Amino acid sequence: MTTEGYRPSNENGALGRDDLDDTFEQDLRNMLRDGPSLSDTMGGSLSPGGQFTGIDLSSPQKSPAASPNIVSNPVHSNPNVGSRLAVGSRLARGTGTAQASRVGSTNQAATVLPTSPTSGSKQPMQGIGFTPSPEDVAAAGGESTSAIAKAKFDTIKTWSISTYKCTRQMVQEKLGKASRTVDLQLEAQIEVLRDTQRKYANILKLSRALTNHFYQVVQTQRSLGDAFSELAQKSPELQEEFSYNAETQRSLCNNGETLLGALHFFTSSVSTLCNKTMEDTLMTIKNYEIARVEYDAYRADMESLALGPKDATTQAKLHESRVKYEKQKERFDKLRQDVAVKLKFLEENKVKVMHKQLLLFHNAISAYFSGNQTALDATLKQFNIRPKAAGEMSPSFLEQ
Repeated sequence: MTTEGYRPSNENGALGRDDLDDTFEQDLRNMLRDGPSLSDTMGGSLSPGGQFTGIDLSSPQKSPAASPNIVSNPVHSNPNVGSRLAVGSRLARGTGTAQASRVGSTNQAATVLPTSPTSGSKQPMQGIGFTPSPEDVAAAGGESTSAIAKAKFDTIKTWSISTYKCTRQMVQEKLGKASRTVDLQLEAQIEVLRDTQRKYANILKLSRALTNHFYQVVQTQRSLGDAFSELAQKSPELQEEFSYNAETQRSLCNNGETLLGALHFFTSSVSTLCNKTMEDTLMTIKNYEIARVEYDAYRADMESLALGPKDATTQAKLHESRVKYEKQKERFDKLRQDVAVKLKFLEENKVKVMHKQLLLFHNAISAYFSGNQTALDATLKQFNIRPKAAGEMSPSFLEQ
């Protein structure tokens, strides 16, 4: 077989389907053009019907040199070679037609889908294994970023408008050019609460000072008792006098530590009442006052728009202002009710707590300065107070 129809293989080292078909047809043409007939080459004979009858061994065979047109490689006879060649040729033509149809369909499908990321269509291609283009990703990210920026801008705009209106309302109230909503009964209770907090803060400050000073007195009494005890051992002639003075200081020190426990309990309770309970109510009052200013600002804005012209633009602004006014009015009424409820509960809690603490303070101070240790211990037991022993360390957070 000649090598004229040889073609290079593909990247995997094998011939493609098209290359095999072309090679087969080229070899077929070369063999029919250059090769001898079956009778001349093999010495066989064909019957009148065209069938191969075999090889005539009695006839002399021609050498390859006698026929210069014969190829060097002999062709072995096969009764089915003609039929196989014909079938192969038809298969080759059929395969080529099928491949051409497949290529055409592939090209047609390729014209449907965009093959370049820079195509005119802005819609992303859908399907399995689709990778969005960098332009699509950048567009999606830009849209989300612009949406976030727009939301922030709207928030800042709303806050700026509200702040401007409230500031204008407060300035006009200071100058006497704007009216303000006043609940006389509630305002009076708020002023009483603020005055009460100032007075309770002063009581807390003085009680802490008394506790600190008395703690220093107890420490001084303890040191003085130790000094008397040491001198009683080194001065035989004054041993008795030093001894009972040392005992007196130790007794006062023990009673002082008991009183210190009562004072610490008193200051802790007053601090909780003044700095937590009252402060929580005052924070609600602060929110109520802010809501009152906003309510008056939107009310004044609505009233000014109501006095303006009756055109469509003004009516639209008036409707929007009325909606905001109703929203602020609802918030203002809710906070006013919350303040009234908290003031009521605070008054009840204050009476209950201070009744107990004032009774404790009176009984403890009276029992200590009268020298009644039994009454002092009974007072602490009544209020479930455990006095701290001398030299006792505070427990760590792991032991609590």
